[in-house]
Amino acid sequence: MLKAFRYRLYPTKEQKVLLEKHFGCSRFIYNWGLERKTKHYKETQKSMSCNELVKSLVPMKQELPWLAEVNSQSLQMALRNLDNAFTNFFNKRADFPRFRNRRGRQSFQCPQKTRVDFEAGLLHLLKIPNIKCVFHRRFEGKIKTATISRVPSGKYFASILVETHEELPEKPTIKSGLQVGIDLGLKDFATLSTGEKIAHPKHLKRSLRNLKIAQHKFGKKPKTDSKRREKAKKRVARLYERVKNQRDDFLHKLTHRLCHENQVSTYVLETLSVKNMSKNHKLAQAVMDSGWSRFGEMMEYKSDWYGKNLVRIGRFEPSSKVCSACGCIKRDLTLSDREWTCPDCHAEHDRDVNAAINIKDFGLRNVGKDQPELTLGETVPLGTSMNREATGLAPS
Repeated sequence: MLKAFRYRLYPTKEQKVLLEKHFGCSRFIYNWGLERKTKHYKETQKSMSCNELVKSLVPMKQELPWLAEVNSQSLQMALRNLDNAFTNFFNKRADFPRFRNRRGRQSFQCPQKTRVDFEAGLLHLLKIPNIKCVFHRRFEGKIKTATISRVPSGKYFASILVETHEELPEKPTIKSGLQVGIDLGLKDFATLSTGEKIAHPKHLKRSLRNLKIAQHKFGKKPKTDSKRREKAKKRVARLYERVKNQRDDFLHKLTHRLCHENQVSTYVLETLSVKNMSKNHKLAQAVMDSGWSRFGEMMEYKSDWYGKNLVRIGRFEPSSKVCSACGCIKRDLTLSDREWTCPDCHAEHDRDVNAAINIKDFGLRNVGKDQPELTLGETVPLGTSMNREATGLAPS
């Protein structure tokens, strides 16, 4: 099983110079490869393979001797990352690759000859040995790659990918009594079908005042290469980094707790289009502050680690407007209605709890449970799916 471990680095001044050279050369090769591939396709209508670009590195080093000062494998990995970026673009998993700039996050990879010394607290890279590193936890296994990065706040990190000796546990059979649906929202971060509500921390909203002050001071600094402007810029970056760390800490603790519930074997999540939801300018900031996509990613790999089943339902499943007791549709339900009464069976519902229960029922249908087929009436049998055109319901 592959696992990544991230550690904080404290390089010396000499080591920082070598790291910056690796950042700059990797960025240069990535941009050079992107330009070559784009130009070659425009001229020949054919794509240039990664191996062709790698072979062109040898004559380039003769023309540009400063490329030989860094690890050659890191330059090759930059081209392979570019090839992966094009693959993701053609498979519609990402946008078209963009040129990298020297501002913001910088990184390079070392695929071989990386060693760690836990006792001395040192990380050894090819051409950059003895980097002071804080190993807050140890690992056992074979090191596959090491990614060295510098974040906008000026901190250095090492992300080490390790092939451990652990094996993924076998997942249990999905049973109806051991399933929990999760409804994500803005008022409460998550509502479980058991009735539990998890409060929304709203880390960005709590830090907005300090961010506005820091950004205002940064904007008033003259656009010259002054130390005061760089200090103000790093102050803003540290505030954003603190918000990100708080959000990641909250999500890690929440997903860890959910994946360690002994009485639950399966979790059901709804598929949300965060990109489309963020186009609403009234809700964009709250949506992006929630970290729903990050929550889904963590649940996916942690459910594999700890032997839990994870089921996702369709984006247009009407989880909020359907009564979980009888299946009646309340078409006039609005976002402001947090509690409502079913006009058919007169059951009183909390909007989010009702949606979580429906999400759980939809998940049962997705894994092949026997459910009655949907008819185009005013009620919907529990656990069935409806398409958007047939019901006229907006996504909940």
